[in-house]
Amino acid sequence: MKSSQFKDLTSTLAPLMRDNVDTDQIIPARFLTATDKKGFGMRLFMDLRYEDDGFTPKPDFVLNQKKYKSAKILLAHENFGCGSSREHAPWAIIGAGFTAVIAVSFADIFKNNSAKNGLLLVELPREVIDAMHADVEKNPKEKASINLEKQTLTWKKQAHTFAINPFVKKCLMEGLDDIGYTLSFAKEIKSFENTRDQA
Repeated sequence: MKSSQFKDLTSTLAPLMRDNVDTDQIIPARFLTATDKKGFGMRLFMDLRYEDDGFTPKPDFVLNQKKYKSAKILLAHENFGCGSSREHAPWAIIGAGFTAVIAVSFADIFKNNSAKNGLLLVELPREVIDAMHADVEKNPKEKASINLEKQTLTWKKQAHTFAINPFVKKCLMEGLDDIGYTLSFAKEIKSFENTRDQA
């Protein structure tokens, strides 16, 4: 199926300086009964974001701070997205307006689910991530630029190269999920089937 194509992105960052943020913290299990992607952005980091009443924002949490409201890039840390597998996690992140997440590392299952849902994950060395967190704390208006074609993230005029699976890169750039990628070969598939039927 078609989704939004990833374009070059320049944005401020929302810093979440926590290790081992699991999928239950990203989107608590009690919200997983819904199968429609709509509305999940409001539930992102629900238990970290609000008091026990579920309504009162915690003023010290990053997403509740006005200076980070326009950020389209989430700056995480180590082992982001660990825990159980749930596509709802990238749904919630995308639904909250984020296009990419930068971290030292991501859990493998979260990587797969993000790729299938059009969320770009960028892994950079710990020293780079730590420096970015420190910079954002000093200047929340600082912006990062991501060029997916060149696989670079530029921060404070310094370009950092990141690795990405070629298949994932192609799908993100063309706005395709696994099914959409397969359907992009519809003509070849039909030709093969016709040839097979004539054999």
